[in-house]
Parts: sequence; structure tokens; C-alpha cells
Amino acid sequence: MTIDDYEGERVLISYDVAGSERSVAARVCQIVFGRSKDRTPGPDERRAEGFIWRRGVVWIGQSVLVMPPADAADLTERLRKLGVRVARAPVSIDRSSLEAFRRVPQGSA
Repeated sequence: MTIDDYEGERVLISYDVAGSERSVAARVCQIVFGRSKDRTPGPDERRAEGFIWRRGVVWIGQSVLVMPPADAADLTERLRKLGVRVARAPVSIDRSSLEAFRRVPQGSA
């Protein structure tokens, strides 16, 4: 989640993949969260960054994100091409309120 230095408009995105569509669900996870191109993590690991690493994107919870409008349009288009149901709407929420959703790295709590 990268709230840092983004104060523009925000859009709430919610998406839903049918439980029977496991391969689609796996692809959606790769798009949203990113993926490693090597099976073993290390200094040479190549990583495809997901939407949650983009500036201004906040992962609220399962299948729900808040993000800048251009990223919301991009994600919506990608997911709909996969047959995923997507709902989106503009929201007014300030940065300090979004801080409540910041994920604490494991082992830091």
C-alpha cells in the first residue's frame, strides 16, 4: 500500500470472482498483488508489481481497494476482460483516514 504523497481524487473498487473460476482468481491475485517470476526468493528474483504497489493505492480488504481514478480505470478494464464483476465509485476520504488500513509487516506488531 503506497498512500505516500498522493492527495488526489480516489475511487473505491470492489471485484468478485466466482468460486468455480480458480484460474481466473489466481490471475486476479497476480494483477492486484503482483507475482514473482522465480520460484525461490533471493537477490536475483524478478517481480511483477501488482496494483497495490502503485502510488496512492490502498488495499482495504478482500477484493476492495481505493486508488487514483486512472489506476481504477486500468484495473477495471483488466479485470472485466477476464470476466470479473467489478464495481467502482468515487469516494471522499482523506489520507489520515486511509492510514487506518495500512498493513503492518508481519513480525512488526
